[in-house]
Amino acid sequence: MNQGNFPTTVQQFLSANLLSYLELLQSMVNINSFTANATGVNQLGRLTADAFARLGFIPEFIPSRYSGFGQHLVLTRPGTSGRTIGCISHLDTVYPPEEEQANDFHWQVIGNRIYGPGTADIKGGTVAIYMMLDAIRAFRPDVYDEVTWIVLLDASEEDMADDFGALCHHRLAGRETLAALIFEPGYMNSAGKEFWVVRSRKGMGVFNVQVEGKSAHAGSAHAQGANAIVQMAEVIQRLAALTDYERQVTVNVGVVQGGTVTNRVPHYAQARLEMRAFELDVYEETIAKILVLNELSTVKSQENGYACRVRVELERRTLPWPANAATNYLIAVWQEAGRELGFTVKPEDRGGLSDGNHFWFAVPCLDGLGIAGGNAHSAERSSDGSKDQEYCLPGSLVPKTLLNVLGVLKLIEGD
Repeated sequence: MNQGNFPTTVQQFLSANLLSYLELLQSMVNINSFTANATGVNQLGRLTADAFARLGFIPEFIPSRYSGFGQHLVLTRPGTSGRTIGCISHLDTVYPPEEEQANDFHWQVIGNRIYGPGTADIKGGTVAIYMMLDAIRAFRPDVYDEVTWIVLLDASEEDMADDFGALCHHRLAGRETLAALIFEPGYMNSAGKEFWVVRSRKGMGVFNVQVEGKSAHAGSAHAQGANAIVQMAEVIQRLAALTDYERQVTVNVGVVQGGTVTNRVPHYAQARLEMRAFELDVYEETIAKILVLNELSTVKSQENGYACRVRVELERRTLPWPANAATNYLIAVWQEAGRELGFTVKPEDRGGLSDGNHFWFAVPCLDGLGIAGGNAHSAERSSDGSKDQEYCLPGSLVPKTLLNVLGVLKLIEGD
């Protein structure tokens, strides 16, 4: 690819249009698209479809397999060849409308940051896709017309429902798909010269734990009871002990419920937890250790020996996305593009999941290509600064898009 003044010209184009791109982002952020708010998710989907129609994309709205969620959105611009590039984002955020209102959490420009729900995760990523395609259309119309572009937006990524992964697999898997580019937030250093892309992600297991005990009057018949909460407390301690930072495995008990009133020995308790690990063998080993707690029974009533009973259920498995040759190749392409721009591109192993966990093995994937920012999934703000809300760095949009444009062109022309 003969670069010439190409990077400078693209940078000038992106900078000249940055205000309109940010206006698009603001219109997206102003729509509450909490995963369980199907109406808001669908409203954002329609706005997104209208925006990408200006780039020649045809929308499909695909119902989720799961009730209560909005519609997935697939945007397609057919090319003259079979070569395909997928761009992945999602429509939903983690913030219920009530939480946004309670924390006065909305689009707000403060210094070099823009605060608001989804500014970084991931509405800013969707705008980054738009910017990349807009620049390629403007300066390389031959490439834009030759490639089939498919933009896929998940309605329920924050819940990690697996039907969208199957949809991406169906639409993208094949020899002529060059890459699935995932626009989750990506880090950039303060000087704007170092960028991180994601090469691997942890897998996750979600578990439900229930304890059945025996109720009794807490004052006059305490010895007859088998306290389900006490049994659950032991289970939680055993689960927490499975966290091993050296092996990069975490077990997090996130929800605990039990009991009704203080004058009754509780007969039931429940907990939900997740486990995450990078390595498949560690992942499977830890799942097995958690399931060993099924049928644990160490707390008994003193009077008649009635034993509590623990039931452990594995509700969901999302396998790890390990470092692999296909992703490493894409990283090398982006690193080459970065060198031409005076940037350094570094690989990152990230503990959070993305849609790529569901199809990395079928399509070459690269993640972390979206806008830079911070405090993802955070809506609270405190006067002492110990809590702060999600924000994006709008100054990252132009350099990151420039990097993505050159990376995509190198990928296409080097194929």
